[in-house]
Amino acid sequence: MAKKSIEARQIKREKMVAKYAEKRAALKAAGDYAALDLLPKNASPVRLKNRCQLTGRPRGYMRHFGLSRNMFRDMALQGKIPGITKASW
Repeated sequence: MAKKSIEARQIKREKMVAKYAEKRAALKAAGDYAALDLLPKNASPVRLKNRCQLTGRPRGYMRHFGLSRNMFRDMALQGKIPGITKASW
């Protein structure tokens, strides 16, 4: 489990990215890079980190499912992810 402060920081960044998305796109299309520099740093989508939706773990993230490898394995073995079964032959 990630610290609550780390998870809160990530949520704050996600909100800021969503808030400034249109403005950033307009400035980039216009080529106004000086105005882009004046936007908050956390408004850039590059500063977001992929994290597990359940635990907040940043490593071993599976983008298609939004989970870390550990949670993916647990949920797949419990049958909570549709269409995923353990391989056996």
